[in-house]
Amino acid sequence: MRGRDGNHSLLLTVCSVIFFNSFALNASEYLISYRYVVKDLILYNESLDISKAMKKCQGTPQTPIILEHQNGQNLKDVISNSNSEFIDYIHKLGLHVEYNSITQNMKNSSKIILTLKTTCFKVDFNEKFAKIAPIK
Repeated sequence: MRGRDGNHSLLLTVCSVIFFNSFALNASEYLISYRYVVKDLILYNESLDISKAMKKCQGTPQTPIILEHQNGQNLKDVISNSNSEFIDYIHKLGLHVEYNSITQNMKNSSKIILTLKTTCFKVDFNEKFAKIAPIK
């Protein structure tokens, strides 16, 4: 392709910068939230919500977790395959804990809710691994 002034090198330089930066910026950002409810010592509900961020998150990536994946897997599948590792990791990030206990007529009832509020994560998929880091 030739520019109007016939300058090939400027146009080639601009195209190559755009092309190679797209490879360097292949990391995506996702919003992840987690909720775990235990009622009377029985797991009542567990939910992990993942969605792709619609705009760039502000902050810097923190210490990442690296999970194995197979080609073609999305983030939800990668986390599902390594569920216990990821849950242990987000426990270290800090979960909001809510505890209620009621004793009525000599019967105890309790409810515990662990919540990871919606947090932005930077996810970089390599050949065999996914590098997941919270952005703070």
